[in-house]
Parts: sequence; structure tokens; C-alpha cells
Amino acid sequence: MKKLILPVLLAAAMLTGCQSFSGEQEKIPEVHLIALNYDAVEALIKNLKEPLVYKRPVIVATLVNVDVLTESSRFGRITSEQISAKLSNMGFSPVELKLRGDLFITQTAGELLLSREVREVSRSHAAQAVIVGTYAVANRKVYVNLKIVDADGNKIIAAHDYVVPTDDNTRAMLRTRQ
Repeated sequence: MKKLILPVLLAAAMLTGCQSFSGEQEKIPEVHLIALNYDAVEALIKNLKEPLVYKRPVIVATLVNVDVLTESSRFGRITSEQISAKLSNMGFSPVELKLRGDLFITQTAGELLLSREVREVSRSHAAQAVIVGTYAVANRKVYVNLKIVDADGNKIIAAHDYVVPTDDNTRAMLRTRQ
């Protein structure tokens, strides 16, 4: 009997090992992007070095691809929309830039702000701060960085990093030409 147990255990171990090398990727559960983005905004506000005034405007720029800062995706655009929604729900006053005629907005990029534009856009909207962000696409994750920059664009007054797993929905939103 003892002679039979060892070969059976070895065979079971070998079969288990074969399954892990089958090339199948583990299925990532559905990503709850809204919850991740709302949590990120709460963390960002907790990290403030200087307080923001609730009723003064805050601009939320579209998150951009860290590799091509003039490019975004549906992921970057919807993330900035969700950030704006959470700020509004918390009592802040995000500016709805899509309704403004004085800022160039492209359908594929969104409201992109280059560092030289932060001061001008902040002044034209009487904003106290601007939220900017980048994302980097990895194999199974998207790394997101958010910053609240003062109205002059001179200093970061809060920052937060977080990770979004890439399920099928997230992957579809990351395609840049949409």
C-alpha cells in the first residue's frame, strides 16, 4: 500500500503543475472604476497640504497617457468625469469645461492642460486649483497619478497614486483612437 501512495502523490503533483503552465491567464474580476476613482479623490483631499475652499472653483483636466502627454483615451476622460462628480458630491465646485468656449477641447483628447496653460485657465475661471493626472498602462494594471496643483501651477498641494486592474471593460477604454 505504501508503495502505491508515493506514485499517486507524484502523479497528482505533476498534473497540478501542468495546469499552472497551461498558458491560461487568471480571470480578473470586474473592476469597479467609479469606486476606485471616488476613493482616490477622498485620499487626494486627505493629502492636502493647504485647504481648498468648498465654493471656489476647481478645474479637473483630462487624465493623459504618461508616454504621450497630448493623448488620452476614454479611460482618461471618464476618470476625470468621475473625479469631478465626486468633488461635486463632496461640496467642491468643479468647473464644467466642456460648456466653456474659451478652452480648446478635442473629442479624442478631452480637456488637456499643459503646464504653461494652468495659470491662464485658472485665472479665466477664477479657479483656486487644478487637478491633473496621468496614467500608465501595464500588462494587467493601469497606474494612475493625480495631483492638485495651485492656481499658478507652481506647486503641488496634494498627490495620490493608485492602481486600476485591467478587465475587459478597462482595456477597451484604454484604446486611444476612440
